Amino acid sequence: MKQLWAPWRLEYIKGPKVEGCIFCEMPSRGQDEKTRIVHRGKRSYLVLNAFPYNSGHLMAVPFRHVAFPHELDDAELVDLHRMVDLAMKALQEVYAPEGFNIGMNLGRAAGAGIEDHLHIHIVPRWAGDTNFMPVLADVKVIPEFLDTTYARLKEAVAKLENKPSK
Repeated sequence: MKQLWAPWRLEYIKGPKVEGCIFCEMPSRGQDEKTRIVHRGKRSYLVLNAFPYNSGHLMAVPFRHVAFPHELDDAELVDLHRMVDLAMKALQEVYAPEGFNIGMNLGRAAGAGIEDHLHIHIVPRWAGDTNFMPVLADVKVIPEFLDTTYARLKEAVAKLENKPSK
């Protein structure tokens, strides 16, 4: 048997389990660096996915606890989609991806890991970013520490938010 060394996973395995909704709990802590909240808008926020598909995998999350987009009001929808746009711009700045997967898994049957709080995945993609590891070994290799990814994206978002509007 071959082994893949991933010591950072021990934090997840032995760490405290959140009761209730993780997407409601994270912003209420006020510890954005620890929870890896990259940016807060008026009605939604950007957070780094703790178990990313690729480096830079972000999620746009409304502050209000709803399961489906139709439950958001117009201002919340606009702010949420603004977060998606901001995420794409920051990812372009930091990683220069060749494309993006952007989507929602609504309901357990659709693959939602957290099905009762809406969130949009923003995943940067590059031609050939799937190699033999996930195909043969059912393992995905992420080449950058989450803390490094967080710092790079937080800085890029801050720069983008301070740019004057055109």
